[in-house]
Amino acid sequence: MNDALPTRDAIVAAARESIAKGSKSFSTASLLFAPAVRERAWLLYAWCRACDDIADGQTHGHAMHAVEDPTARLAEMSAKTEAALADEIVGDPAFDALRLFAAETRLPHAWPRDLIAGFALDAEGWRPRTEDDLYRYCYHVAGVVGCMMAVAMGVSPDDDAVLDRACDLGMAFQLANIARDVAEDDRAGRCYLPVDWLVELDIPAGEPMALPYRQRLAVLGKRLATRAAAFEASARQGTPALSFRSAWAVLAAAAIYGAIGRTVAARGEHAWDRRVTTSGLQKLAFIARAARQASGRQRLYPDAPRDAGLWRRPRD
Repeated sequence: MNDALPTRDAIVAAARESIAKGSKSFSTASLLFAPAVRERAWLLYAWCRACDDIADGQTHGHAMHAVEDPTARLAEMSAKTEAALADEIVGDPAFDALRLFAAETRLPHAWPRDLIAGFALDAEGWRPRTEDDLYRYCYHVAGVVGCMMAVAMGVSPDDDAVLDRACDLGMAFQLANIARDVAEDDRAGRCYLPVDWLVELDIPAGEPMALPYRQRLAVLGKRLATRAAAFEASARQGTPALSFRSAWAVLAAAAIYGAIGRTVAARGEHAWDRRVTTSGLQKLAFIARAARQASGRQRLYPDAPRDAGLWRRPRD
């Protein structure tokens, strides 16, 4: 009977394939980690990717579209996640990846549930009304992933100071994604721009991509990029607490995603004419620069209190 159970090697191999297909940026950055951390990053990614795909009817993050059965999909991912957290064999490689990840780290079970709560918001057709609403959503779908990645790197689940910085990195990633994906989200019937922001610039609800409002939308794209940059800067301050290789991977990923937000801001009203990406050569340059920054992280990012003006993750 035990021979039929999925082996760790098989689950890790499936997770590695998932990240290779789903995100070239994360796949590249993950190679910078030490082997044990790298495998845990793949395991976590596989579960996150599977939940996202279930929620949005995607395949490895591609071809997002509105789904007809969001409640059933949410129930499926919740049930499989709870089974994994209970250390039960799920029979789905992505959820068995979470089972391994939770068993190998001191993963607080509240964190995976917080991520699923973010998918629940999408299933309900939720929209942010205020900037604070936007940040709470970003925490649920990305900031908490930063916290989970931190424990993969060996950070204690009780180290709030470092976890706050890890959450900041996830927040930066998500804000950059939202800025980049306004058009894609609009096609899927979604909008993550706060209603208050749209009202401020007199952009009618449901029409963020309409040509008459592109210059105004560019203002919001730049605003999102600016907010993302503030969270990114805060996240960098947490890297002295990490090993060299973990800091290297974090700083490389921060640079790659930071470039996305900066490009959106630079393109202005043309930011959504084609999807913003980073080339292979750009990634290599960011990785090389990140290595130098990781080597000098104690000097570049000296211990300093986190900016009190930044939104802060909720405490359990």
